[in-house]
Amino acid sequence: MTRITHSIEHEMFVRSRSATSEPRGAIVYVHGLGESGLCFEGVIAHPDLDAWRHVAADVPGYGRSAWCAEPLSIATHAERLASWIAERQDDPVVWVGHSMGGVSGLEIAERFPDRVRAFVNVEGNVSPGDCSYSRLACEYTPEAFVERGFDDLLRRLHRDGADDASHRGYYASMAHCDPRQFRLNSEELVTFSEGETAADRMAALRVPVLHVSGVPGGNAPRTLELLDRAGVRRHAIEPAGHWPYLDRRDDFVRVLRAFLEEIER
Repeated sequence: MTRITHSIEHEMFVRSRSATSEPRGAIVYVHGLGESGLCFEGVIAHPDLDAWRHVAADVPGYGRSAWCAEPLSIATHAERLASWIAERQDDPVVWVGHSMGGVSGLEIAERFPDRVRAFVNVEGNVSPGDCSYSRLACEYTPEAFVERGFDDLLRRLHRDGADDASHRGYYASMAHCDPRQFRLNSEELVTFSEGETAADRMAALRVPVLHVSGVPGGNAPRTLELLDRAGVRRHAIEPAGHWPYLDRRDDFVRVLRAFLEEIER
């Protein structure tokens, strides 16, 4: 029986699962804006990934991790995650980042390459069309978002989740996050996406890279165009939306496992 354990490490709430045999390595999952490691539990528990260790942290201000006195930038999230993994183990790990976690994962791969064995970017921001809830948050000033915008967004998310399990899960995590943290990281994501530099930066990495998108409800067409132009290897999972690992879990695990087997050769 698969057992996911919980701990507090580096001031973050962490979900872990050990390998069932001699481990082939470790996979670290980094959640997106408003999310938490809860969203990855189905993948972490999947029997086809039994040979790997799995860890997923709620970054500060999100999920079950404590809120900070002041919200943290995406770059600071990346620094904290890289420092945490450096203390946890000696070998480099496979980073799987979803949405904002894809942006954090890119930062880690660029700035801390000795901590990275490979990088899987799932629906990470690449172009302005990838901004949805982040752009809505930026329609409010930081003060107005804390006062009323966050509640407005939660109500909208609750409606979106009426007929969609992925959004219902998102609501469960979002309800626990720090509105100040959400607003700061939203602004960063919008600015990052408008710069349209992510595809070229991923192509320049010196580790194996895979971008995974959901079709037809995931990354914007402009994003897929930029990825192809830069020569970034990508895989589309369909039919799926922004959470392809929830919408089509077995398909996502199949893609991830094939990539893992490839980097082991």
